[in-house]
Amino acid sequence: MPLLRNFLALTGAALLLLFAAIALAAGWLYPGDPLDMVAAPLLWPGEDMAFPLGTDPMGRDLAAGLAHGARASLAVGFYAAFVGVAIGTLVGAAGGYFGGWLDEVLTRLTELFQTIPTMLLAIVIIAIASPSTETVALAIGLASWPTIARLVRAQFRALREADFVTAARSVGYGDLRIIFGEILPNALPPIVVTTSVMVASAILLESALSFLGMSDPDKMSWGTMIGNGREMLRTAWYLSALPGAAISLVVLALNLLGDGLNDHFNPRLRQR
Repeated sequence: MPLLRNFLALTGAALLLLFAAIALAAGWLYPGDPLDMVAAPLLWPGEDMAFPLGTDPMGRDLAAGLAHGARASLAVGFYAAFVGVAIGTLVGAAGGYFGGWLDEVLTRLTELFQTIPTMLLAIVIIAIASPSTETVALAIGLASWPTIARLVRAQFRALREADFVTAARSVGYGDLRIIFGEILPNALPPIVVTTSVMVASAILLESALSFLGMSDPDKMSWGTMIGNGREMLRTAWYLSALPGAAISLVVLALNLLGDGLNDHFNPRLRQR
């Protein structure tokens, strides 16, 4: 099915663009610090139209928190996915193309990282370094690259003896040119689809880390907002429900877009 005719994929893309626009415009929509106390505490949504989504126990505007939190959460998600894809692509491409002892070593390294729970590895990295937004994103990326590495390795093993690769060798192309100029472009479709899932997973993991207090204390994120409201779930459930709904919508949007990309790139599904 063509991507532009896939309603669910377009819905996911529209939702993702909406949240990206909110994140980019957060400084214009809410120019102040989202951590500032600006009103009476625990205003419910709709109680004061100056603060349509209400306030938290510290009197901070929840709407401002959601807008600025979108910036932090999306930035971590995309940056972490970029780090994971970059490392995984290099490791998988080297092992899948060259094979032999190098493939054996890189495969064992990938399996070693896969035996360590992603959450635990991210916590260890953040605990060693300072809990900043950059550190959180880097930690998630370093913990999530094995998935891409195994996928890229499989793609390169399948394509390294293809006719177009043999033709490239026959005209004198070097290994780097064949890897990045010939094989990698043909292996991109499944990598792109997996990347969308990695972004969603990174946002969820960042939210979990923020919920545990392992995030930048000077920046608002959706996970931090959920963590701040966990002690008032019975009396002020909206404190956690609103950022939780935002996370759910972004993850849903990424999954819908990923499914649409899979339908578009998969020749078997495209013939339906």
